[in-house]
Amino acid sequence: MKPTRIVIIAKAPIAGFCKTRLIPALGEQGATELAQRMLVRTVTSALAAGLGTVELCVTPGLQTFDWQGLGLPDGLVWSEQGEGDLGARMGRAAQRVTSAGEAILLIGTDCPELDSGLLQHAATALQDHDASLVPTADGGYALLGLKRFAPTLFDAMPWSTDTVGAETQRRVEQLDWRLHTLPTLHDIDEPQDLPWLPAELQADLATTSQPNP
Repeated sequence: MKPTRIVIIAKAPIAGFCKTRLIPALGEQGATELAQRMLVRTVTSALAAGLGTVELCVTPGLQTFDWQGLGLPDGLVWSEQGEGDLGARMGRAAQRVTSAGEAILLIGTDCPELDSGLLQHAATALQDHDASLVPTADGGYALLGLKRFAPTLFDAMPWSTDTVGAETQRRVEQLDWRLHTLPTLHDIDEPQDLPWLPAELQADLATTSQPNP
């Protein structure tokens, strides 16, 4: 069985830079605080899965933003996303990890439902599948697991649309790869997504968010 590396594609919780679509509901500071809490939750779940290396692949870079000041758990490996669109950044990470002989679980920080058990399930599926996928209700995906690399999974993808998940599945099928699809989850991107937050994050919102007037 190949070792599995979880790579978290993370955007710094900077006001006006992250979770901007939630600002009408939460205010700029509230959206930023929620982004930070979801980042911490994602990192904690990834480490708790116990699969191996957990890599935080960040933007802005380590010299630009004080990532260490966020108080994230110990035990992370750090990298920078670099230039290009989301596909270019994810593709570089996937190629680097798989070429080193590891399987990869690519995840973001937008899906607090993606817990350690689901990460373990996605990794286990790669024992007898080429790819694993956790779709999201908005048409995207919360996780893409791979044990080998193909640029077609990342190049010229219509990112930030409701066709990304289906298009990714179609491209995996075109490669004649075996795909394991897990249950659909919910990203937290828009105000209408907020009811899908776990109870503890809902409670945090009640005490910290300040909607814009």
